[in-house]
Amino acid sequence: MARAPQRIVLITGGSRGVGAEVAQRLASADTHVIVNYREKAARAETIADAVRAAGGNASTMAADISDGAAAAAMIDTIAARFGRLDALILNASGGLELGADPGYAMRLNRDAQRRLARLAMPLLPAGGRIVFVTSHQAHFFPHKAVPKGYSAVAASKRAGETALYTMRPQLERAGIHLSVVSGDMIDGTIIVRLLERRDPGAVEARRSVAPLPTVGQFASAIANAVTTPMPTGIVYVGGADYLATTG
Repeated sequence: MARAPQRIVLITGGSRGVGAEVAQRLASADTHVIVNYREKAARAETIADAVRAAGGNASTMAADISDGAAAAAMIDTIAARFGRLDALILNASGGLELGADPGYAMRLNRDAQRRLARLAMPLLPAGGRIVFVTSHQAHFFPHKAVPKGYSAVAASKRAGETALYTMRPQLERAGIHLSVVSGDMIDGTIIVRLLERRDPGAVEARRSVAPLPTVGQFASAIANAVTTPMPTGIVYVGGADYLATTG
């Protein structure tokens, strides 16, 4: 008889890119990965199949996390099915999409992140993890220049990170650890491709400093924030020049 997974992990935006890679890196017999997606059910099922093929456990759940009712329904489903949630990986973000209204980035990158963390808290046991995924361009905003067209996204993701920091007293009382994983531009992601169209010089400037981190390198750091016995509050991936000139 198969044993019940010891760790239940929800990954928002888990059907592609970094989130999909994180899901596969968490594949193990003692972990059940919940691949959250907004629209692409087939793509999410492909990732869940890959997790299962690697010896793990996985399921998919549809929810636009910027929709409060949809986010609450997803957490209710997790509560009913599993009774708990051991790790919440806040990976989904956006704001560079064509046609997005001016308030969308803040609703998704700040409001939705804070709301989902609050909804998840009652399911997270002592020792549970919340991992917020961000970029150096957002984490260091507004103290560092950002690529053309990225300011609204950077400001909203920085606001989301700050909003989660304000929850630390509650999280600490509950024994829940908050980690932030910040990466330089991640080679091969949709964000870098979009930035290359808007401000190719900014992307080339980053490449000229050092090779950009890969999706795999970034995903490893995020997965490690869930599985390591002694997680840290902030993990940086790439962008040594950012760190050298900080403080």
